[in-house]
Amino acid sequence: MKMITELQRRASPFPKPQAIYAEGGTLWLSSRQTKKFYALDCASWQVTWECEVPAGVTVWGTTKVGDDLYVVCGVDAVDVDARRIRRVRPGVGFEPGFSLPCPDGMGSHLSHDGVSLVLSQWYPQKLISLGADGTPGRVLAVPRQVVGQCFAHGAFYLATTTNEESNDYFIERLDPATGGCEMLAKLGFPARGLAFDGSNFWTNHREQNEIVAFARVG
Repeated sequence: MKMITELQRRASPFPKPQAIYAEGGTLWLSSRQTKKFYALDCASWQVTWECEVPAGVTVWGTTKVGDDLYVVCGVDAVDVDARRIRRVRPGVGFEPGFSLPCPDGMGSHLSHDGVSLVLSQWYPQKLISLGADGTPGRVLAVPRQVVGQCFAHGAFYLATTTNEESNDYFIERLDPATGGCEMLAKLGFPARGLAFDGSNFWTNHREQNEIVAFARVG
């Protein structure tokens, strides 16, 4: 299987980058260590805005809808499943009145398919479409564990693995019309998060404190 073509691999300005969303020349990211949410300028590689995450929880995944960012928040503990979706106003911070429970308390990454927010659940290996009030709708099964996801060109692109302790991580494409999943390339490192900026993909090599851009596959 072919490997991804890395375009850049850069040291993150903050440790343990986790969530990632790309928009034009800006990356929206979180840190598992600092418990903050950031805007990073891709050209200068400088943080242009940051905010604390309420209650010191971790932002696990993020996507943008219109002017707002939606994030999956939860305690950083393997035995706690009480994750929620919060809304962030860029330049302002977390919206106090917006908080939706994830189905079964579980979820890590978010995308938007043009109609709905779509939440991925790592170990259940699912993508779940959510209503405006967080009610779960369509469920798409995924053959492997989803460690990052985004929606581009009419399909879900997934970063996946079957063994999170290994370097066996992959890029796959899931067709929402058929539910079929096609493996496209091998990442070769334990990625966290996946974003598409219109031309290229982005992800995090969290444990190496690096942010990676790679050429579009598929």
